[in-house]
Amino acid sequence: MSVAIVTGSSGLIGSETVRFLHEKGLEVVGIDNNMRKYFFGEDGSTEWNTAVLKQSLKNFRHVTADIRDQGVIFKLFEEYKGRISLVVHAAAQPSHDWAAREPFTDFSVNAQGTLVMLEATRLHAPDAAFIFTSTNKVYGDTPNYLPLVERETRWECAPSHAYAPHGIDESMSIDQSKHSVFGASKVAADVMVQEYGRYFGVKTGTFRGGCLTGPAHSGAELHGFLAYLVKCALTGKPYTIFGYKGKQVRDNIHSYDLVNAFWHFFQKPRAGAVYNIGGSRHSNCSMLEAIDTVEQLSGKRLQYTLSPEARAGDHIWWISDVRRFQQDYPEWKYRYDQRTILEEIVEATAERVKRVS
Repeated sequence: MSVAIVTGSSGLIGSETVRFLHEKGLEVVGIDNNMRKYFFGEDGSTEWNTAVLKQSLKNFRHVTADIRDQGVIFKLFEEYKGRISLVVHAAAQPSHDWAAREPFTDFSVNAQGTLVMLEATRLHAPDAAFIFTSTNKVYGDTPNYLPLVERETRWECAPSHAYAPHGIDESMSIDQSKHSVFGASKVAADVMVQEYGRYFGVKTGTFRGGCLTGPAHSGAELHGFLAYLVKCALTGKPYTIFGYKGKQVRDNIHSYDLVNAFWHFFQKPRAGAVYNIGGSRHSNCSMLEAIDTVEQLSGKRLQYTLSPEARAGDHIWWISDVRRFQQDYPEWKYRYDQRTILEEIVEATAERVKRVS
């Protein structure tokens, strides 16, 4: 049985990846030390998800380890040497705001940790595919200089612009823009993953995600806006929207659809490939539109305030153009749209709230 190594295995994308690969018949080794709790407090803790995975999956092994610890990671790879066919690197410090508090921690997790995983793969699993969950924040605030038009509930790209019909593609520059400290550390990791593909020939795939979401998300104020928004609506906790009148647009991709894209890449990897991946025109919403849908689905009113201050490097309008990936992997299809994503999150969050209370 071949082995898949998954970092951040108790998080949203990591846990979805673990379940998906396990169902496909792989032995899965998950690496996670619940740093989300350190980043975001109890709201961000993934201990509940670790317990579920360990109890429900026969061929899953959980390893509590820090991806920055080269000795521990290399030893783990040596243990499975010759059997590792896939590495999915989903562990990260994912928040703009948090990164500015502890830049050294942010950079060491996102950049150094990625380098450790790449080098472990090159030395001990050179034939494995290596999938990296990057971010659209590598483009910095360049999307904010597109010609944007204000509508009643959202900002939109001007219809005359090339990005309007399908979203933003991989040709957008990642240079000369304001990224946030988080965005900069992810740029470093993103470029290094590409380099291991182009220079060393490791079968790397870089997926620059929009908003990644789903019912397994441990949403916190600083990360995971849909999951946290739903949690606030169901518990009566106040919610704050930062900037842009709540009309900022995000495309949202369900964790299953993203991991299914990983699977397609794994079947036929292209070394050094880079893809924008997200909900595209298929699944997107503004903050105001998300709130309206959540209120409809939950039957509860969200208590929210609008702050005039936007987060540094935040996007006003982001929709991913996923056509490059679809061209390379035409059999990949979306399973979830915006409403079904929110239906799942509301149902799962309501169940967790009930258990806690």
